[in-house]
Amino acid sequence: MFVVAADYPFLDVLWTIIIFFAWVIYIWVAITVLIDVFRRHDIGGFAKALWVVAIILVPFLGVLVYLIVEHDGMRERSMEQVKAQRAELDEYVRHTAGSGGPAAEIERAKALLDSGAISQAEFDAIKQKALTQT
Repeated sequence: MFVVAADYPFLDVLWTIIIFFAWVIYIWVAITVLIDVFRRHDIGGFAKALWVVAIILVPFLGVLVYLIVEHDGMRERSMEQVKAQRAELDEYVRHTAGSGGPAAEIERAKALLDSGAISQAEFDAIKQKALTQT
C-alpha cells in the first residue's frame, strides 16, 4: 500500500490538485453563465438555446465568449437581483419588526397631529393607509 503512494511524486500530486480546482472553477463559471442565460429577459428562447448549445458543444470557448460579450449585462443583472432582494428584506424587516403595526403608526400620527406638525387631513390619510396595510 505504501509503495503505491511512493510511486506518485509530490509534484504530480500538486499538479493533480491544481487541475482538480481548475475544473471545479470552470464548472462554477459555466453554471453561473447558464443561470445568467436563463435569467435574461432581453433575449428570446432561440438565443438562449443557441448559448446553451454553444456552452455544451464547445464548453471552454462558449463560456469565454459569453463572458467577454455579456460581462456588463451579467454585472447589471446581478446588481438588480441584489437590489431587489435587499428591498424585499428591508420591507420585510420594516413590516415585521420596525413598524409595530397599524396601531403604532396611528399613535405616531396622533402625536404629530397633537403637536401641530400635520393637519387633520394628513392624519386621516396616514390612519387610512395604516389600516389598509394589514
